[in-house]
Amino acid sequence: MTDLTKLSHELDTVKGTCRAVIETSRGRRAKYDYDPAVGGFVAATLLPEGMSFPLDFGFIPSTRAEDGDPLDVLVLFDEPCEMGAVLGVRLVGIIEGEQTEGGRTIRNDRLLAVPLLSRLYSDVRRPEDLGDEYLRNLNAFWTQYNALRGRRFEVRNVRGADVAIAAVLRSGGG
Repeated sequence: MTDLTKLSHELDTVKGTCRAVIETSRGRRAKYDYDPAVGGFVAATLLPEGMSFPLDFGFIPSTRAEDGDPLDVLVLFDEPCEMGAVLGVRLVGIIEGEQTEGGRTIRNDRLLAVPLLSRLYSDVRRPEDLGDEYLRNLNAFWTQYNALRGRRFEVRNVRGADVAIAAVLRSGGG
């Protein structure tokens, strides 16, 4: 089986597009991680009753973030994606975050992206297009998600597509 973390990301810096691989579908309580050694997806954690992933969650292949994993991506799509789906996406922004665990703090950003096939989110070009309340709720999810796992997550900034593209380039994506 192909190692999905090593797929070409196909970053186009002019159009702001690349590939994303979905690990966890929107609306799911169970979070999955792709494990290249297994060649599949492994259950990583289970959210409590009443809490679920607000967006499809995955990674940008052929990148490496500060935590050692590929860059995280949150995908705004018209319907939940299947685990393992490989999508062409347009980057619209980045949630710049810091995660602290055991006294050690690292950057753990989340890119925001819209699939090229989306109709519902096709007009979203920047995080501000989602509205302040939507972004507050999204950031609150990540804060609570990490707290449940004994970590602190602090949103430092929410920035645009140009910063998201730069993050992909910086993390080996270019």
